[in-house]
Amino acid sequence: MFRAGLYARVSTSDQQTLAMQNRVMQEYAGRRGWIVALQIREVNSGAAKREAREKVLEAARRREIDVVLVWRLDRWGRSVTDLLTTLQELEHLGIGFVSLTEALDLTTPAGRAMAAMLAVFAAFEREVLQERTRAGLAHARENGKRLGRPATAAAHAAEIRELHRAGISKSEIARRVQVGRTSVRRVLAPGK
Repeated sequence: MFRAGLYARVSTSDQQTLAMQNRVMQEYAGRRGWIVALQIREVNSGAAKREAREKVLEAARRREIDVVLVWRLDRWGRSVTDLLTTLQELEHLGIGFVSLTEALDLTTPAGRAMAAMLAVFAAFEREVLQERTRAGLAHARENGKRLGRPATAAAHAAEIRELHRAGISKSEIARRVQVGRTSVRRVLAPGK
């Protein structure tokens, strides 16, 4: 018999669905013969850190629950990356995951196959973004754009050495040239 951890979340403007989410999840758990071992309700925006959700993950890590039950995927994950990261952690822990609205049930072979497909699409999305980034950088280089951090201390190396020979302290040099003291020390290091 599975011990279920129920997680319901609403944004501050959507509080009327909290009771509905809990009712539907409890009914589903009852039909599956699961014991509701943990029930967490959270009210915050989707972008905010989900401290109550962390309690569900902690219960999973302590093996106090066998399955996490949510009403919808967007109630659980802040982003696709966040969703996949937490689903992978739950899978690694041997904890099931069920999202009622999307009919995603990672306690079944078909559900685990669907999660694997989601991971493939997420990897594809990451690769496409990386490819676009590389193409954009190559285009910028072709157009003569200098990439990377600006050379601040190196551009002022001669001035830094001249001020140091004049007996000015490294702190004062850094202030005058408007670079960090560590950068001044690097320029003045022996062998530079």
